[in-house]
Amino acid sequence: MDNNTADIEKQLQEQVALTQQLKQQLAAIESVAKQKMSREAITRYGNIKVAHPETAVRAISLIAQAVSAGQIKETMGDEEFKTLLQAIQQGKKEFKFKK
Repeated sequence: MDNNTADIEKQLQEQVALTQQLKQQLAAIESVAKQKMSREAITRYGNIKVAHPETAVRAISLIAQAVSAGQIKETMGDEEFKTLLQAIQQGKKEFKFKK
């Protein structure tokens, strides 16, 4: 039974480490994306993150990728963020940034 307990503890430690790593990666992605988001868009992102975490992660990842690729030149407003969220929810694979 001690061996089984040790295995469970090891698995829990690995899960905690993985969770921490994912949180750090998400924080880095958020940092990049939020540089080009308006306060309203950031507030909406926070609300979506609580209510629909998967959608929020997809949206913030797309924004961060676009920022890194130089596709977003100006600040993304709330309306543009809502458009992105709608595109994600409709299952569209690609979203084009107009700015």
